[in-house]
Amino acid sequence: MKNLLALIFFILFTIPLLANAQTTEKGIIRGKVIEEVGALPIPFAVVSIFESGVEQPMVTFQTDENGFFKFNNIKFGTYKVKVSYVGFGPLFVNEVIVNEKESDKNLGTLKLAAEQNNLNEVVITAEKPVIEVGADVITYNVSSSILAEGSTATDLLKNVPMVEVDIDGNTTISGKRSTRVFIDGKPSDYMTSNIADLLNVLPSDAIEKIEVMTNPPAKYSADGEGIINIVMKKGFKVGFNGNIGLSAGTQGNNNANANASYKGEKYSITGGGAYRMGIGKSTSESYRTNFFTDRDPAIYQNPDTTFYYNQFNNARNENNGGNFRVALDWDINKKQNLRVNTSYNVNRSDSWSGNDFYYIDQQEITKRLRNQINLGDASSNNFVFNTDYSLATDTSGGKLTAGFTVNTNSSNSTRSFERSYAFPNNLNPSLQQNDNEIGNRGINVNLDYDKPVFNKRDRLEFGVAYNYRKNQNDLLVDNFNYKTQQFVTNDKLSNEFFYNENILAGYLSYNYRNKGWSAKAALRSEYTNVNFDLSTGEVYNVSPYFSFFPSLSLNRFFRKRYNIGATYSVRINRPRENTLNPQVNNADTLNISYGNPDLSPSYTHQFDVSFGAFGKQWSFTPRISYSRASGVIERYRFVNDNGISESTFNNVGTNYSLAFMLIGNYRPTKKISANGNFSIIQSNYTSSLNSALNRGGISIRSRAGISMQLPYKTAFEANLNYNNNVSAIGRNSASINTSFGARKTFLKNTLTARISANDPFRARRNATFNEGLNFFSNTYGVSNTNNFVFNINYRFTKVKTNKVNVPPPPTTSQQ
Repeated sequence: MKNLLALIFFILFTIPLLANAQTTEKGIIRGKVIEEVGALPIPFAVVSIFESGVEQPMVTFQTDENGFFKFNNIKFGTYKVKVSYVGFGPLFVNEVIVNEKESDKNLGTLKLAAEQNNLNEVVITAEKPVIEVGADVITYNVSSSILAEGSTATDLLKNVPMVEVDIDGNTTISGKRSTRVFIDGKPSDYMTSNIADLLNVLPSDAIEKIEVMTNPPAKYSADGEGIINIVMKKGFKVGFNGNIGLSAGTQGNNNANANASYKGEKYSITGGGAYRMGIGKSTSESYRTNFFTDRDPAIYQNPDTTFYYNQFNNARNENNGGNFRVALDWDINKKQNLRVNTSYNVNRSDSWSGNDFYYIDQQEITKRLRNQINLGDASSNNFVFNTDYSLATDTSGGKLTAGFTVNTNSSNSTRSFERSYAFPNNLNPSLQQNDNEIGNRGINVNLDYDKPVFNKRDRLEFGVAYNYRKNQNDLLVDNFNYKTQQFVTNDKLSNEFFYNENILAGYLSYNYRNKGWSAKAALRSEYTNVNFDLSTGEVYNVSPYFSFFPSLSLNRFFRKRYNIGATYSVRINRPRENTLNPQVNNADTLNISYGNPDLSPSYTHQFDVSFGAFGKQWSFTPRISYSRASGVIERYRFVNDNGISESTFNNVGTNYSLAFMLIGNYRPTKKISANGNFSIIQSNYTSSLNSALNRGGISIRSRAGISMQLPYKTAFEANLNYNNNVSAIGRNSASINTSFGARKTFLKNTLTARISANDPFRARRNATFNEGLNFFSNTYGVSNTNNFVFNINYRFTKVKTNKVNVPPPPTTSQQ
């Protein structure tokens, strides 16, 4: 299969080398000019086009009465566009590239700021870099990445600065203990019980950009130490456009997706769907020592006892899923806008794993060998409906926004665990079946208002929000009776868990900017009321509590190429159903786990200082981050007197973290771009629960990427990721991930073929070391991340031409 893909790739990239050079063609540059405050169109604004390196404009027009402009018969090349109007500061759009791929270059909506509100001339780069760095947010522009086509949100997140994706698809921000994933500003954990499943089926072609927020705005929930916001495409071109894509991988990973949008004068409709099939394989081995040296000899026959376990695992998982979306964006009039969107996700998986447990002594002689076979069948689906209404309340920029979101999610998993003994073979086998049904429902309502207060250089924003969540987890455990040949319910393990959460929030935020300075101060308050109980009759009531979350941000821009910023914020990590649920999971009888209903919320204080230097071809942003978290919620592992490892959650203590990060972009030519980031994080845990958890360590994370536009409509991109992390009870040793991709376009850039390789040199290897009060363990694993994927993508468009009046040349005063 690999040889076949290599042959296809060779043919696609070689044949065009023999073709004749294309004749020179011409294109279009168009757009619309509006006021930054109020979003009103600016008629008769002066728009000039400059050739690269030329000071005099090549051609100058004015916008029509609706603010539109259009330049026809533009030769392929690179241009600069200048927009100006009396009373407004000039705006420049650099690096406007018109070529066969984008012969109709739509610059979209260009906003002019009033002169008294404009600090410096505004400069926009039409060809956005892959990575943009701000004081509070890092933006990954998906359309600028070659590897983005034909992949999923999970694949994209692996290459976003400061973002980590583990082998199970769980996503976090480097240096942050808890991260929330949002989609279009809405929390995805309210949409699904398994965020990894949602991200693994969300097609990259439907994503516009990914924002990493280290200091999220006050209007967002204070949960988590950071937010990753995935912004979906809304449809940019006037008319009908979209794409269809297919991909196939050597590991059996296949993907099909389609997206389309229609944009009229006042509305746009966007829809899309994707279907994905995947296969996962992994092997691992674990070596654990349990030691007891302080047991009471009056109780135990062997007070000083040491247990040794060697465990070897093989696993395979086959999964498939679909994602379907539709959205309506309607400009009711110049003051009102309504946006409605809905999505439906479905996932299904079948899994098999085999485990061999060796009970050995100090001489490494096997005393017992247990074999276990695990079979699993799981499915889930979730539905989300969201609507947002906005109203411009006045011409000075006041805006009222109301939003409503409702979601339902259900999942079901059936797993069986068959255990037998190869040595000694006279021990009785066992067979257990777990049926787990989970249901989630949620409602989110928000009302926000913002407007300038004293002048157009400041904004006051305030709002209220209400979140409701209900979770029901029904676990039925049956044990097989070999004598009667029937399953019998295990009442000790079977239970039903009911969880209710209500959060009422209000916030106030003030932003100010003047002469290169910008400042932001905000305060958010949340009232939390949580209760949960079990079907056995146990009831747990968490006392309602108020939490206050101040945040500050100060930024200084100077000499048009430097900025320095400092931020402070308080965040919360609430214990939720997955950590509170006391139901016991004994799928692995030597490693049982359960939640802790006595958990308390954890609060984190975060400080960040960043410096940015920006050149024409480069940017460099060092960042120092310090955080202090109290009552850290960690998975806590210990070994009971029977030698069984138990795992639960607890507020283990306090964590101090100091991180130094470097983020940079370099673009030596218009066709070559490189980016990278490096972080070193010193963490220190202090635990009142268990002094064995007191530890410190250094985590190192880095990434390097390069992309090149090559002749004959080809491109190449490569990325390298390295992670070495410390945790509260151990360390995850070094993990390396590599990815490569090459792309070629055909048929006037409407058809794209891409081949990519993930970890082509070897499968991903992981190693962890954990140590507790009476145990230590080493685990080594290999997963089938090495994969070659061939993708083909077709883009279609039918652009509606806007009528543009070209009045006489502008007067001198207008220029």
